[in-house]
Amino acid sequence: MRRAIELARRGDGAVEPNPMVGAVLVDSDLRSIAEGWHQRYGGPHAEVHALACAGERARGATLFVTLEPCAHHGKTPPCADAVIQAGIARVIVGSLDPFPQVDGRGIAKLRAAGIAVETGLLDDEVRCLNAPFRKLVQTGLPWVHAKWAMTLDGRIASRTGESKWISNPKSRQLTHALRGRMDGILVGIGTALADDPLLTARPTGPRTALRIVVDSQARLPVDSQLVRTAGESPVLVATTIHAPADRRAALEQAGVEVVTLPTTTAVPQVGGPFTASPQSLPSPQVDLRELLLELGRRRLTNLFCEGGGSLLGSLHDAGLLDELHVFVAPKLLGGAGALSPILGTGRSAPPECSSLVDMKIEVLDQDVYIHGRVRP
Repeated sequence: MRRAIELARRGDGAVEPNPMVGAVLVDSDLRSIAEGWHQRYGGPHAEVHALACAGERARGATLFVTLEPCAHHGKTPPCADAVIQAGIARVIVGSLDPFPQVDGRGIAKLRAAGIAVETGLLDDEVRCLNAPFRKLVQTGLPWVHAKWAMTLDGRIASRTGESKWISNPKSRQLTHALRGRMDGILVGIGTALADDPLLTARPTGPRTALRIVVDSQARLPVDSQLVRTAGESPVLVATTIHAPADRRAALEQAGVEVVTLPTTTAVPQVGGPFTASPQSLPSPQVDLRELLLELGRRRLTNLFCEGGGSLLGSLHDAGLLDELHVFVAPKLLGGAGALSPILGTGRSAPPECSSLVDMKIEVLDQDVYIHGRVRP
């Protein structure tokens, strides 16, 4: 099963919104006969690849598969039928498939055909492997990755707004690799105005992400890099009814998709050069949960949020962050006006335990890369 999990990971970035799945066929002495994994969305599933490779050797064999074989017609025929027709004697399943059209039906179909089925082997690891898929199926929301680069004193930009470059080339290279397997890349209008980012993966990865700007007033300039390249890579501006009609029209004429979403009242953000003043009245902002639901309806599985502090703070306050990618550079900025990565309301006291689970720490030249899932 661990080998099947390794194989499944090869589909990362190529199979979404489907789950990553790996399969291993073994004989009665547990010697490997064949392997397979789901390689691309719309293509054959892991079991079908393994069975095709095994041929007649599959008869009487045991199949280890990370996820329950499907029992419905989707992009491909049911895998449970293929397993039955191949004469498999026993199936070991890592985790059940939460997709409503499967969810135990594949197991039931195999057992009805006389195949011995066991479930739950390394279930926790398989669930972790496909956490983004599971979240999308069960909640309708994409899995939200948050990324930022900061100095040792926890700043993502100086008091004058300068942020290039806090992280080193190796960290930036990894950021581009992460972008290349995401369905969407999300920033706030403050970051879009300050940095004029392109938000593409360079070099390109297996996916071309939808570039999304949270922009309640539709302030994104038509001469920005995002708008000028909208014909090459899609751009979506999430705005509100408070956005002027002429600004919406200008963006749409330039090839940008503009979506009007419900609003929520935001508390003024304090702590950096792009934030409202403490005396500012609360202003209507894009309801981020409604935005995520819209992206979920479009079957976006992995969403990469690159800031800034106000947007990340709002996502954190709403409990919408799932995974963190943090690059810490051995540099100091200082200054009360320097920008922090997560603003918003925040917690009233430090958490009693780590905010991350399955945390990994890696040194990239002199930068420290901290990566883990947010504790529920």
